[in-house]
Amino acid sequence: MPESTPRKGLIRRFLDTPPDNTAKTVGIAVALCLVGSMVVSAAAVSLRPVQDANRLRDKQLNVLEVAGAYDPDVPVAQAFAAFEPHVLDLDTGEFTDQFDIETFDQLATSSDPAIVRALDEDPAGLGGKQQYYQMIYILRDEAGEIDKVVLPVQGYGLWSTLYGFIALEANGNDIFGLQFYQQGETPGLGAEVDNPRWKALWRGKKLRDDDGELQITVAKTVPPAGPEYHVDALAGATLTSNGVDNLVRFWMGEQGYEPFLERLKAGEI
Repeated sequence: MPESTPRKGLIRRFLDTPPDNTAKTVGIAVALCLVGSMVVSAAAVSLRPVQDANRLRDKQLNVLEVAGAYDPDVPVAQAFAAFEPHVLDLDTGEFTDQFDIETFDQLATSSDPAIVRALDEDPAGLGGKQQYYQMIYILRDEAGEIDKVVLPVQGYGLWSTLYGFIALEANGNDIFGLQFYQQGETPGLGAEVDNPRWKALWRGKKLRDDDGELQITVAKTVPPAGPEYHVDALAGATLTSNGVDNLVRFWMGEQGYEPFLERLKAGEI
């Protein structure tokens, strides 16, 4: 009797099917997708610590730059160590120890109902909600006196939410700098919020007049309060300029840092 032909396994039978077989084409496509997704997932997981470290460094770099403390010859982490981080309660203007400074993540906690409140008015475009705990940074001089305070700000422009920092002098009224570390505005127009020449316009401007009224304005024309309270609007980017004006006035106002700034001016910090 002739010997029987060995029975082929499932994989062998699959490989021996014609290249134009529909089932084979679909099967190979599915297999490639699965392998590709596993590779991408593995890469994302393995690179997450690097991404987190880069995000932290970028945030620290922006704090240094807006406060005028960045030195390219000094490692970012080393220079940033000069700043005192504090979690601030916006309602009282006082620091809180409710959170761990090392693990407090401003963006990660933005959806936590325990620290987010509804806004009756939302001029900054925060989606009707605001965190009433904010991480701020204090820089002291060699004598231990406050030199600058760096406060996070955010608000909606034309296409995106702008995230940034404003640095104030020790009197809590004079602006040292403003810059954004995340925004998606129109290149060449609204994205000019990152232009060094426009950012330089903020230095030396004042938030409030002698009567304590908030006067800082981003506009095309100088307001009645005077040029010391005015920053020129971006050319061709009216809505982005309005967004910056709204977010700065919101965060420097009573729903933002005003209680803290009052304590700062009174020497209570």
